[in-house]
Amino acid sequence: MSSSTLDPEIAALLKHDPAGLIPAVIQQHDTGEVLMVGWMDDEALHRTLTSGRVTFWSRSRQEYWRKGDTSGHVQHVKSVALDCDGDTLLVRVDQVGPACHTGERSCFFTDLGAVTA
Repeated sequence: MSSSTLDPEIAALLKHDPAGLIPAVIQQHDTGEVLMVGWMDDEALHRTLTSGRVTFWSRSRQEYWRKGDTSGHVQHVKSVALDCDGDTLLVRVDQVGPACHTGERSCFFTDLGAVTA
């Protein structure tokens, strides 16, 4: 991960995990559909806020990746919000094509059934 140019006032609001990351829930802006979850550090968030496209930190590849650069399935940022605890981001996007690397619209397509209490 590189040093960040994220606004220090925004950076001060974030509660990172021990690796310096924060989860980002990606949601379709007009339907509310949850599309995927990715990870961001301060620099990925800065890139997301300033470019209008979602950038993540890949924990497996240890590098930044901008959603859609290789697949064409881009995420155009509509808004970014921080939860009340400061430890999770909600990024509302206009998703072009499927969000999941499997080709599904959402990464959340495996139904585990109803909860019985």
